[in-house]
Amino acid sequence: MLGRLAAQRFREIRQAFCQIPQASRSFSTALNYHLDSPDNNPDLPWEFTDANKEKVKEIISHYPSNYKQSAVIPLLDLAQQQHGGWLPVSAMNAVAKIIEVAPIRVYEVATFYSMFNRTKVGKYHLLVCGTTPCMIRGSREIEDALLEHLGVKRNEVTKDGLFSVGEMECMGSCVNAPMITVADYSDGSEGYTYNYYEDVTPKRVVEIVEALRRGEKPPVMQRDQHVESVIKVKICYLILMNFIFQRGTQNPKRINSGPEGGNTTLLSEPKPPPCRDLDAC
Repeated sequence: MLGRLAAQRFREIRQAFCQIPQASRSFSTALNYHLDSPDNNPDLPWEFTDANKEKVKEIISHYPSNYKQSAVIPLLDLAQQQHGGWLPVSAMNAVAKIIEVAPIRVYEVATFYSMFNRTKVGKYHLLVCGTTPCMIRGSREIEDALLEHLGVKRNEVTKDGLFSVGEMECMGSCVNAPMITVADYSDGSEGYTYNYYEDVTPKRVVEIVEALRRGEKPPVMQRDQHVESVIKVKICYLILMNFIFQRGTQNPKRINSGPEGGNTTLLSEPKPPPCRDLDAC
């Protein structure tokens, strides 16, 4: 009796969610269930491109043959890059087949990590850091500026399909707060980039959006001649899984996380500590 009542209640809740327009369910990238739709159902064929099939072999080669399932995260990431920034259920099924696990094992990963999008995003997916340091430094104003300029709500896609805006927790550069990330899916998996823009302002994020709209690649780090002449600049390129990302400040008076205008302390080699005469102890 209780089982029948629970099943009936579940069907009612599922039906209620199915009747909600997709735009109103824009938060569904964070939900842990799937609802079939014309563009996202297990009957749609999906497979990696020939070029990405070679990448799949290379990724799997990093793991012992009896631990192929350990490749699930980089394979899902590659599938998301190929599919324009989001993961349909048929792509997850394809990954499950490759690593020889039950599809539910892949669904568990895709629904747990916020880096995987399960609804459509723009070709340029903008993520605003919403953790406390960035919030104190104005991340709410940054997000409001983006949403107002693009005319969308959080996780909605612009009508031209170019942009979407989301929120991410802690991008790991609190000293350069506030900051945003731009996931660039405009060139597929071959040209995919994931860049961090730090020390942004409402004006600067709008400039970044318009540069992307023109097909430009906004510089990750801003520099002025004075600072460049004082401090040697080094931009680090970090390899993460199978793509490159860059990060840097948008404040032209700073280098990485240094103070405006350059260092005022620690300008020379540190002095070594005085030696102790251990024999005298």
